[in-house]
Amino acid sequence: MGRIGSIQLGKQGLTENFLKTLQDHFKKLSNVKISVLKSCCRDKKELEKISEEILEKLGKYYTARNIGYTIILKKWRKARK
Repeated sequence: MGRIGSIQLGKQGLTENFLKTLQDHFKKLSNVKISVLKSCCRDKKELEKISEEILEKLGKYYTARNIGYTIILKKWRKARK
C-alpha cells in the first residue's frame, strides 16, 4: 500500500503554510492523514466544510474521506469527478 504521511490541523485552521506543507507531502506520498484538533472545529458539519475547502484548493486529482476527526486524502493519477 505504501506510506501514509500525517499532519495536524490546529486552531489556526487552513493557512497558506498548511496548504504548502500538504502539497510538499504529496510530492513524495500518495496518501496523507490529517488529524483535526478540537480547537479547529467543534462538530462534524464544520469538519465537512474544512474537507471540501481543502479539496477545492488542492484540485481535482484528490479525494477525501472523513473518519471521526481525521481526514484521509488520496492523490490519483487521473482527475476525479
